[in-house]
Amino acid sequence: MIDFQYLTRGVYGLANAHQAGTMAGHLGAAVSAGYFWGEDLGDLPERVSRGVEAELERIIAGEEAIWFNAKKAGVTPTELFREFPTEAARPELIGTLDSAMRPIAGQLKQSGHDVIFAASAIRALHDHEELSTPSVISGLQKLIDRFRPTSPGRGYYGKEKGWLVGSQVQLTEANNFPAYESIQQLAETTVRELIDTASMHRQGFGSLWHLINHAAAIVELHRFGHQELASLCLPAHHQHVRLWRTLPDLTEELGPVQKAEHDPRESVFWDGMLRRDEARLTHRIKTLYGYNVLRQLLEDTAIIDQADDALLYLMA
Repeated sequence: MIDFQYLTRGVYGLANAHQAGTMAGHLGAAVSAGYFWGEDLGDLPERVSRGVEAELERIIAGEEAIWFNAKKAGVTPTELFREFPTEAARPELIGTLDSAMRPIAGQLKQSGHDVIFAASAIRALHDHEELSTPSVISGLQKLIDRFRPTSPGRGYYGKEKGWLVGSQVQLTEANNFPAYESIQQLAETTVRELIDTASMHRQGFGSLWHLINHAAAIVELHRFGHQELASLCLPAHHQHVRLWRTLPDLTEELGPVQKAEHDPRESVFWDGMLRRDEARLTHRIKTLYGYNVLRQLLEDTAIIDQADDALLYLMA
């Protein structure tokens, strides 16, 4: 098991993130995700749990300080994890996070980060109501509100076209597909995208990391009693997949993607030298959790095996 302190610290990291900007939420969300992954699997080898905790300590220490300008924000990554004042819990306020999300739920915001961060907080507070103090809830509401004016994200289309914001990308019937009719369809579509494209070198819209975590966040909203909000979020993920499909395979320009040799559920994975560049420190942890959320909904063992193998491209 992952120590419970990391869930508490993750919630504080999320609730303080608004001080530094929307992307500062990566830090608290990743620390919470590490705890959730350990909780959901339950029987992880001791070395795996300690390996994950070491990565969470790196996050808290500010090793991945790319998400905001600390000098401009007036707060460091480590300071985002500071404790909140002692207050009586108000679990009835958790529903205000649902309400705060509704005006933007159907729109793709920064590759789904609004949903990812909100769902992480909602799960934590539902499971541990003692964390739902007014100050924490207020901080989380402020983080959600900061997403309102943001764009869908951006993608890289090669040297000639460069980076394009999602609103600049023309979506055609060539990459269209029927709207989601269920949470199960959301999960299966996302996993199929992982299997089909993990070996390609695409860049943008949060990569497969976010496509997976965006879907998993919607699944978690549904699982923790926010079914209507989850349904409102489905069109945004549908758009996310369509934008992802417009990205070219840039293997020739950027080189082949690497693949991990070992499964992260095995101790040997954490004994090796892990890459932590290009946001891998936070995204590896978040995607372990997000992928497992989707994996639990799969029934076909052949698909599970293919998806487990494809995930290794995201773990290198």
